[in-house]
Parts: sequence; C-alpha cells; structure tokens
Amino acid sequence: MDVLESIMKWIAAPVAGFVWLLHIKQQSHSTDIEVLKAQAAATTKAHDLEMKNIQTLIQKVFDKLDKIEESLRK
Repeated sequence: MDVLESIMKWIAAPVAGFVWLLHIKQQSHSTDIEVLKAQAAATTKAHDLEMKNIQTLIQKVFDKLDKIEESLRK
C-alpha cells in the first residue's frame, strides 16, 4: 500500500492538478476569444454603417453638383 500511496502523492495528484490548471486556463482563453470575436463583429458592423453613410452623403453632394452644373448650362 505504500507504493500506491506514493504513486498517488507524487504522480497522480500533481498530474490531476496540472490537468485542472490547463482546463481553467483553456476556459479563460475561450472566453477571451469570444469577446474578441464580438468586438471585431461590432467594429465591422459600425464600419460598414459608416461607409454606407459616407456613400450616401457623397451621392447627395454629387447630385447637388449636377444640379448646379445643369443650372449653369441653362
């Protein structure tokens, strides 16, 4: 029984502790990755919306310039 206790004390317990530590760290990294993915998605959505707004404004400016050019040609 001494051998079994020694194995549990010096091999199995440290290995179990190491595996538990790896599991906790992996869960933390998974959470961090999901947060980063959400931030990237939000940034992409905001960028796309901003680009759409800029395109709309540019189109309005071009329309006004076309009207000005048309009125000058008359």
